Amino acid sequence: MKNVFLLSGTLLSLTLCLFITKWAESTPKPIPPTPTQPSSTDRSIYKDGLTPEYQNVLDKLPYASMYEIKFNIADDLYHITGNETVTYTNAEDVDLKEVKLRLFANILGGEMHVDEVAVDGEIIIPNYSLNDSLLTVPLKTPLKPKESITLNMDFSLTVPQSIELNYGVQAYYDDVLALAHAYPMIAVYDDEGWNAEIPPQSGDVTYADMSFFIVTVEAPKGVTLVGSGREISHENNRNRQTVTYEAGPVRDFYLAASPDYEVFTKESNGITLRFYTRDYLQAGAESALDVAARAVEIYSKRYAPYPYTELDFVSTPTYALGIEYPGMIAITESIVQPNQGYLEGTVAHEVGHQWFYNLVGNDQLDDPWLDESLTQFITLQYFTDEYGQAGSREFRQDLEGRWAYIGNTEIPVGLPVKEYSNAEYSGIVYGRGGLFFEALRDEMGSEIFDTFMKDYTQSNAWDIATPEKLKAKAEEHCGCNLTKLFKKWIYP
Repeated sequence: MKNVFLLSGTLLSLTLCLFITKWAESTPKPIPPTPTQPSSTDRSIYKDGLTPEYQNVLDKLPYASMYEIKFNIADDLYHITGNETVTYTNAEDVDLKEVKLRLFANILGGEMHVDEVAVDGEIIIPNYSLNDSLLTVPLKTPLKPKESITLNMDFSLTVPQSIELNYGVQAYYDDVLALAHAYPMIAVYDDEGWNAEIPPQSGDVTYADMSFFIVTVEAPKGVTLVGSGREISHENNRNRQTVTYEAGPVRDFYLAASPDYEVFTKESNGITLRFYTRDYLQAGAESALDVAARAVEIYSKRYAPYPYTELDFVSTPTYALGIEYPGMIAITESIVQPNQGYLEGTVAHEVGHQWFYNLVGNDQLDDPWLDESLTQFITLQYFTDEYGQAGSREFRQDLEGRWAYIGNTEIPVGLPVKEYSNAEYSGIVYGRGGLFFEALRDEMGSEIFDTFMKDYTQSNAWDIATPEKLKAKAEEHCGCNLTKLFKKWIYP
C-alpha cells in the first residue's frame, strides 16, 4: 500500500522523507435500472475487460461473489446513498450460520448506515460490532457448502472532508472525491474463520477474495467519474449523469471523481493506460504513463501477463505517495511532475501491486510482506531491468536505508501489521523484506528463482497466497530446504 516514506511509492534516492509519517445536498434522483445485470452463470459482460490470456478465468471462479451496486452521489459530492445486491456462495467445507460484511467508512472518518437487510428477499435484523465497521447477518438456515444466498441492502454514506485517517483513501477534499471500500464488503472466510478486525492506520485495511461487480453511479453532470474496470454505459439527463462499470474478477471496487479532471491516454501492447488529473499536470501524467507502460511490460514478461485491457491512474490529495486498487492507482497530486524523484518509484511500485495484491492475493493485515515486501523487490527488478546495475544499486540503497533507520534490527519480516511501530513497518516490511527476496534469489540461484517466481505468480493467480505456499513453491523449484533462511528473515 502506501506510506509517505515510500511505502507505496519508492524513491530513487534516500532522503529524510523516508520516515515522515503519512498523514498524510441536493435531493438525489432515482437511479435507472442497470443495463446488464450480473449473473452467476453468464459472465460474458466481463470478457472485454480481460486480456485474451485471461478470458477463460470467467469459467474458473464458480464461487466468486457477484455484486450489483448503485451509488447516488449528491451535488455536494460527499453525501451518497446506494443499494447493494450481492450473491454470496459458501466456498468452504463447513456450514455457515452467518455472513459478515465490512463497513469501512465507519473507521475511516466517515459514516455509513445500512437499512433493510434482506436474505433471499426476507428481512433480517443484523448485528453491528467493531465500532459499527462489521455487519453480521445471521442466517435462519445455515448455508451449506456450494450453496448461495442473495443479500440486498440500502445504505447511506457521509464521506469525510479531510484526509487525516488512513491516508485519505475515502475522502472529499480539494474538489476530489476518493471512494475506496465505500460499499458493504463481504469479509474473507478462511482457516481462521471470518476475518474481521479494526486495522492499524499504518497499513492496508482490506483482505478480499476475487469478486465480480456491476456498479451504476449517478452523479452531477459536471464531474468526471473514474471507476474500476470498464465503463459500459454513460447517459446524461439534464444536470445529472449515470455511468455503469463492469469490473471482474477484482478484489475491490474503487471510484474517484472531480470537476477538475482531464484525461491523458497512452496505448501500450494492447492495454489502454489513462491518467486523470488537473490539466496543468499533463507533463507529469504523461511521464507517469511512460513509466507504467514499461513496468507493465517488465512484470508481464517476468511474472505473468497483465490481466486487464485498461489501467487507470487518478491524482488525489492522499497523504500516501500512491495507493493500489484493482486496475486503478491513486497517486498523490504533489508528485505528478516530470523528473520528480518520487514519481517513477511510486508508479513502478503501485503497478507491481497489480500482480501482488490483486492478481495474487494475500492477507494484507496478517502477512503484509507477501504483497509489500515482494512488490518492493519487483520494483528493484524494474530499476535493474530499466537502468542496469546503476539503477539496481540506487534503489537498493533505499531498501537498505529504511532498514538502517531502525538500526538494522533483525525483527521478523513476517509479522502482522499491528505488531510493528510505524518506523518498524517501513524499515522491516518495506526495507528488510525487499532484501529478503534478494537473499532468497542468492540461495536458489537466479535462473531457478526467476522460474519459481513465474510459477508462484501463475499458480496462485486469482487466489489467495500464504507464506506456506510461497516457501513450498520455492523449495519445489530449488530442491532444497529453505527453513533456515525463512527462520532468519521471516518467522518470529
